[in-house]
Amino acid sequence: MQPPGAEPCGSRCAYAHRDRAKSLCLWQWHVQRRTRSDRRGGQIAVDKEARLNGTTTAQHPPALRLWLRLLTCAQLIEHQVRDGLRTQFDTTPPRFDFMAQLERSPKGMKMNELSSRMMVTRGNITGIANQLVTAGLVTRVDVVGDKRACRVKLTPKGRKQFIVLAREHDKWIVQAFAGLGEKNITSLHTLLGRVKAGILKNMPPLK
Repeated sequence: MQPPGAEPCGSRCAYAHRDRAKSLCLWQWHVQRRTRSDRRGGQIAVDKEARLNGTTTAQHPPALRLWLRLLTCAQLIEHQVRDGLRTQFDTTPPRFDFMAQLERSPKGMKMNELSSRMMVTRGNITGIANQLVTAGLVTRVDVVGDKRACRVKLTPKGRKQFIVLAREHDKWIVQAFAGLGEKNITSLHTLLGRVKAGILKNMPPLK
């Protein structure tokens, strides 16, 4: 059963769940609940590496240590981006990601294409699409020859707003990696690309 109101999360699930698609949704639901709770308490996300303090590599393999560091960094950055989008633009990262995909496709995209691009279930993005349509940022258009399908695309208002959102989003991400030089950023990007390829190779497609 999918948690009510869960939003897409990419591929950050940390739980071994039989249905990986549901697992992704459950993980994001958990993150959202914790983030909302942390924000009310004026705290940031918990440091996932804390539980390894005082342990050795014999007790916990390097891969686990790397995973927890990646997860901690991702959550810290996500926390900053989420708060920035919320306080400055009254929106969320999933809505931003949805608009970003459409910005790259001026003619619009089918919902199944968006689902594949964002690596989440179609059910999740339908709710986001409805919200953006209501706000006048996205519109639905019929697909010629297929009465059951439709495309969604940015409206002029949505495209104008996304340009502003993207500019600020880029600033937040650049600031987050300010401690690394360009060479280190490039190397890290390459290495994580190998990790991503290995995971996707063994991961069934989301439905």
